[in-house]
Amino acid sequence: MKAPCMPTSVLERKIALAVSPTERARKASREVQAAHEWVALDEADIVVVMGGDGFMLQTLHQMLERGKIVPVYGLNLGTVGFLMNLWRSGDSIVRRLEQAQSYEVLPLSMTATTMAGERVTYPAINEVSLLRETRQTAKIEVSVNNAVRISELVCDGVLVATPAGSTAYNLSANGPILPLGCGMLALTPISPFRPRRWKGALLPDSSRISLRVLEPSKRPVSAVADQREVRDIRDIQIAIDPNRRLSLMFDPGHSLDDRISAEQFIV
Repeated sequence: MKAPCMPTSVLERKIALAVSPTERARKASREVQAAHEWVALDEADIVVVMGGDGFMLQTLHQMLERGKIVPVYGLNLGTVGFLMNLWRSGDSIVRRLEQAQSYEVLPLSMTATTMAGERVTYPAINEVSLLRETRQTAKIEVSVNNAVRISELVCDGVLVATPAGSTAYNLSANGPILPLGCGMLALTPISPFRPRRWKGALLPDSSRISLRVLEPSKRPVSAVADQREVRDIRDIQIAIDPNRRLSLMFDPGHSLDDRISAEQFIV
């Protein structure tokens, strides 16, 4: 979904620069730092992120934790850079920001309860995944909107992916690619053993998904929300968080929606 255009010129807005600690990103950042006057992250109206997808997710999570969410424009100095724009030395960063389009991304909210009774809530921009902790397969009950859909899924794990994250771990697990704005979530099993023919499900993004671990003492399972892990869980609740909307900026012709669509034709 395309977000509203920015109301003022980029030159009138405060811009922060976040740089990955990698040597490649730090070297490239010297050129960008000299081209503009930057502010601290807490003061920014826009954030330019230089690094890879992992560093982009880290920056977005920091904004979610601080409670101040502003548009983010990424420059890829990592490996895949699916959430980023191409790095081109010598380009005007201000001109690129003025031409960029913003796209809205809705994160998931995961609430996990551990076997010890602790409850934790984390956001996830790409996916929430459950993974077995030992050599034994996990056994998981799958419910959607309080209705049990699979009483016992025997598997290595299961994940719930947003459209923005559908081309990441979800795609590696043979899950579907979801266009932005489709209003859907992917529920995808990881190496399922039984039900053997179940390949996953597409769910409206208004769905509330509950995953309960069966035999948690014998078959321990961890939950991961993007990069944050909770071990030895009993159950988790997953739903879209409509109150925290992220805005990613992309160059014309290089939007996340374009790249998600193109990914379906890669063979």
